[in-house]
Amino acid sequence: MVNRREFAGAALVAAMTASTSVTAAETASAKGATRRIALRSPLLPAEVNVTIYTPAGHRSSPASPLPLMLLLHGGNGSDLDLLRFIPAIDTAIAEGRLPPMVIATPSAGRSLYMDFHDGSQRWESFILSDLLAHLRKELPVSKERRSTFIGGFSMGGLGSLRIAFKHPEVFGAVAAVEPAIEPALSWSKVGPRVKFWRPDAVIQPMFGAPVDLDYWAANNPATIAKRDPARLFDLPIYLEVGDQDMLYLTQGVEFLHRILFDAGLGHEYRIVHGADHVGPSLAPRVIDALAFIGRQIQPPNWIDRSVLAARAGFSANKSAVGLPDEAVDPRRIHGQY
Repeated sequence: MVNRREFAGAALVAAMTASTSVTAAETASAKGATRRIALRSPLLPAEVNVTIYTPAGHRSSPASPLPLMLLLHGGNGSDLDLLRFIPAIDTAIAEGRLPPMVIATPSAGRSLYMDFHDGSQRWESFILSDLLAHLRKELPVSKERRSTFIGGFSMGGLGSLRIAFKHPEVFGAVAAVEPAIEPALSWSKVGPRVKFWRPDAVIQPMFGAPVDLDYWAANNPATIAKRDPARLFDLPIYLEVGDQDMLYLTQGVEFLHRILFDAGLGHEYRIVHGADHVGPSLAPRVIDALAFIGRQIQPPNWIDRSVLAARAGFSANKSAVGLPDEAVDPRRIHGQY
């Protein structure tokens, strides 16, 4: 069996190009700036480091608070993983491909961002309460749902989907890159393509020993979506995975995509040709995910007059064969059978 900790360490070395030796409270980049803080919470056994990115040229203004993005790192990573993406984020903002936003990454080890079954660690509750409250108090960021977002990669993709699916009233959108999700609705149906990197022993601290199947299902993004998809109609969702993923996450992400598609839930799904779980593809793919968030902040006028005119032109053809003339609703998949 692969030692997950050794794999995560090797993957991080392969993926990271920025130094993780930052210890100063404030590190100014050529454009944006990052700083690192430490938070204590009664929900967790130790203090949590958080790396925060503020875009270049930002000026504090209560009248125009910035959007807030929680970007969750992968398994056995840390808040410093955010540093790898800063140059690409700076460039994308400078070029207008991303709107300015504050990005915060909390250090969560290999917690899966879970409230543990025994209550010893409550990461989901920490993110929703203490972390959000602190960032909203100390930073000039929006307190509104429509400007508060969550996403992540690998374990962070899993955590962001779970938290957003359980609490869609908190977030304006969720964007998951390489989310470490299983192609199943029950842990009892999970096979060796998952358990070689996520055996029972790894998840028992979070889900109980033996694994509490009901608790696992209640925290599984696919099961949450399957049980009550209507709760997610107002939550923009971004899913992507590489077709060369070494952990077979292509299957888990496709599984969730099919659940969302069959429920008619509008979402963006990408399978990236030639990309694996780690490596140089990850940074541009994170930028693509943030661009999806950017389109929620500054919606493009994709359904313009020309589109509406074309729709009207086809309405008679649809009526002639008994098809409904459907209204524009980006929350739903148009023309789904």
